Amino acid sequence: MAGYVPDWTLQRKGSTDQARHQQKIKEALKQQLPDLITEDSIVTANGDRVVRVPIRNLEEYRFRFNPWQADRPAQDQGELKPGDVLGQIPGPTPRGPGQGPGSPGEMPGIDYIEANVSLDDISDLLFEELGLPYLKPKVQSILPQPAFKFRDISKRGLMGNLDKRRSLKENLLRHARQGQPGLGQWNPDDLRFKTWVETTVEDNNAVVIAMRDISGSMGDFKKQTARTFAFWMLRFLRSQYQSVDVVFIVHHTQAREVSQDEFFQLGESGGTKVSSAYELCWDVIQARYPPHRWNIYPMHFSDGDNWSDADNRRTVEYLEAMLPVVNVFGYAEIREGGYTSTLMSAFSKLRHPRFQTVTIGAKQDIYTALKKFFPRTEEG
Repeated sequence: MAGYVPDWTLQRKGSTDQARHQQKIKEALKQQLPDLITEDSIVTANGDRVVRVPIRNLEEYRFRFNPWQADRPAQDQGELKPGDVLGQIPGPTPRGPGQGPGSPGEMPGIDYIEANVSLDDISDLLFEELGLPYLKPKVQSILPQPAFKFRDISKRGLMGNLDKRRSLKENLLRHARQGQPGLGQWNPDDLRFKTWVETTVEDNNAVVIAMRDISGSMGDFKKQTARTFAFWMLRFLRSQYQSVDVVFIVHHTQAREVSQDEFFQLGESGGTKVSSAYELCWDVIQARYPPHRWNIYPMHFSDGDNWSDADNRRTVEYLEAMLPVVNVFGYAEIREGGYTSTLMSAFSKLRHPRFQTVTIGAKQDIYTALKKFFPRTEEG
């Protein structure tokens, strides 16, 4: 056909639609993250877990006539630009009673589709917004796997470490000095070997000290909220950082270090003495995690119902001792109601940039707490 110019962009229609579909899934996930990360079925599942997320259907752009008006011709005067809104299609005028919100109507609804999304997809999207704040390179003297680097050249060594380039150069230089330019007639003195030395490596060594209140006042909501926060915290740390230790501490009137399974499974009973947890946390830092070798992140989950003002003051004393040596100290208070705990009142008098507090009154607040305790920064 004369004058016909094929539109080659149509050849990429499939890939373009696929990319747009993936973008719509990502946008839908972002909007629903606060709810998705608190679902019990996700928190207790493994990495193969798949959830179904509703996504608004996207139709192709096209021009259409107003169905409530007669057909009519129209033309532009040349003043419009791409992206300008030509107009809005009005809906039908309600007729008679019962046409308000929640009543039967005649307008079409919005189509939604459900997309299958894995737990890993949700994790990747959430972790894009998280990081370890104030993270600095630290030198650890004893590494789990010593690092070796070739930093020297020797005339003796293993043939597997032979430096061929330098050996060829020595052979050529020796013949040139003898007035016989060329390559050949190898001499053992021509050989050069790479030698390695053991080195210390700078790495972002970090330790997160997770403390959980297991006193009798931590009911089902508070218990599940603390566990959910800890679940995403651990998944984030272990998927994004290689050199991160995690220490688990639980407390009621006494504190003790426990395994990860015990941290999540221990039930609630007894009174509350928060200073016992902070004292143990401080002892762990001094004994095993010197600040010049470790980035330190203590995190505490409690409802703030401490047994006395005297213990609140003792808790603050331990906190003030730790703040100069930690990267961030996070305190998450889980409440049911609008009251202010005695512990949070004591903490409110502290003014330190490395001390962060957050109040969790609903499951959706876990998302906000994660972003506050682990903000994405240039260092982290």
